[in-house]
Amino acid sequence: MPASLEPLDIGVQIPYYFRCPISLELMRDPVTVCTGQTYDRSSIESWVATGNTTCPVTRAPLTDFTLIPNHTLRRLIQDWCVANRSFGVERIPTPKQPADPVLVRSLLNRASSGLGPYGLRVSALRRLRGLARDSDKNRSVIAASNAREILLSIAFADVVGSESSAELSHEALAVLSMFTLSEPECMYVACDSDRVGYLVNLLFHSSIDVRVNSAAVIEIVVAGIRSPELRAQISSAEGVFDGVVGILNYPFAYPRALKIGIKTLFALCLVKQHRHKAVAAGAVEALIDRLAEFEKCDSERALATVELLCRIPSGCAAFESHALTVPLLVKIILKISDRATEYAAGALLSLCSTSERAQRDAVAAGVLTQLLLLVQSGCTERAKRKAQMLLKLLRDSWPHDSFTKSDDFAGTDVVLF
Repeated sequence: MPASLEPLDIGVQIPYYFRCPISLELMRDPVTVCTGQTYDRSSIESWVATGNTTCPVTRAPLTDFTLIPNHTLRRLIQDWCVANRSFGVERIPTPKQPADPVLVRSLLNRASSGLGPYGLRVSALRRLRGLARDSDKNRSVIAASNAREILLSIAFADVVGSESSAELSHEALAVLSMFTLSEPECMYVACDSDRVGYLVNLLFHSSIDVRVNSAAVIEIVVAGIRSPELRAQISSAEGVFDGVVGILNYPFAYPRALKIGIKTLFALCLVKQHRHKAVAAGAVEALIDRLAEFEKCDSERALATVELLCRIPSGCAAFESHALTVPLLVKIILKISDRATEYAAGALLSLCSTSERAQRDAVAAGVLTQLLLLVQSGCTERAKRKAQMLLKLLRDSWPHDSFTKSDDFAGTDVVLF
């Protein structure tokens, strides 16, 4: 049931014929099966996906798994939502219909046909990109048609091709960036230095969309292979860190660039021996300057990257020299999420372990209060351990009256080291 209906049990009653027989919730995309019964699309798809071959209501065999949209019922539900707006009921949106598998196969055939007109091949890929962007269901339909293998062959068909033929490759990469690749598919890219080099070169393309799509595919490949050697080869590619950091530094508002940029940077920084290249490429400045702009999940990934880079001497030195690093990390504690707090505390621990200046900056930024709150919170045990280690490290840096003049922690059970 939509969140807006949860508190409405007394004020409004949902007609039973508007409820899905499987979930008993208000239907948002009613579809009819071959037995004549209507269900919410997501519920009946889940029912069939778990191996059931009968109609949930009639128990009759489902001889045809085609789902026919019940537009009449959906419009009645929408009218009912509008009529009950005063109770806080929101009108359900008109759902987009899933992609037709026949259409998807036709588009893939057209795109992969080397004999077809070039413009038609490009337009077929653009149509596929639009379908893939619309919904998870569409992406499932596209993936079921062997699309990833076809798109990979198109994307890397001519890695040194002309500018005119490059458009086809760029469109194929744009579609690929929305899918998760299997390990053999990732190996297809990672094992060929020309393909990796091609992706890295695209990180410097004049189009920000091409750059972001290339970074997305690099991240997918790095995350999809288990071989440490291949991961190291990709992260050692000339210019890969410069290109990714350049995406993070894109001067205009582009949320997807931030999201893909930090995902790719984090994946590359998991390879310890090449983290110094991220520092040399300006990752430290980009992370600190952009930290406030990330959404929650991306903030966690950015802080994890900060902690990783703080584990190498050049990373520690770069963060320590940035005036905003320590105040930002102190401020983040207990503000975003438990995971973000853990990473921020870990980064502060690394910085303060190597720099007296970082210790003084942390104390001046109010880290005492934050750490005392942290060790008494419901945060992760790892975060608490890091906080306790940081308190112990900084015990000689606290002003003498930090405790005697403060009633904030009267009666606290925290033992100061």
